[in-house]
Amino acid sequence: MRQDRSIDGYDRKILDELARDGRKSGQEVADAIGLSLTPTLRRVRRLEAEGYILKYVAVLDEAKLIGGMTAFISVTLERQVEDVLREFEIRVARMPEVLEGYLTSGSADYLLRAAVRSLDHYQTVIGELTKVPGVARIQSSFSLRMFLKKTN
Repeated sequence: MRQDRSIDGYDRKILDELARDGRKSGQEVADAIGLSLTPTLRRVRRLEAEGYILKYVAVLDEAKLIGGMTAFISVTLERQVEDVLREFEIRVARMPEVLEGYLTSGSADYLLRAAVRSLDHYQTVIGELTKVPGVARIQSSFSLRMFLKKTN
């Protein structure tokens, strides 16, 4: 992200409005933040150019598309060396059930968020993970309910 200058209160309001609904028109954003259309659009273009706004996306219903259960999967590798990390990340990126992946500090090397349809489906996902070279340990937790999800 290129940061040419710091952002002010109006910029933050624009980012908040677009994070809530990226399909808002320039006029709707301008009305919401209390600026006229021209300076609002100029600010949006600058925020895009400076990398504060990376892209506009649709937020999909993961439960309908993949499955109704969310699993948080901690993975420990046998060794944390570059070729093992790279191979793990490449293989996991191909798994449609894995929606997010983080290289972490602490007892596990990776934390994955996966959406699965059932426990049988979860077992299939875990089976695929165990085939990845270098995986030493897998531990999972399941979400009981989501109470917060922000897009910004």
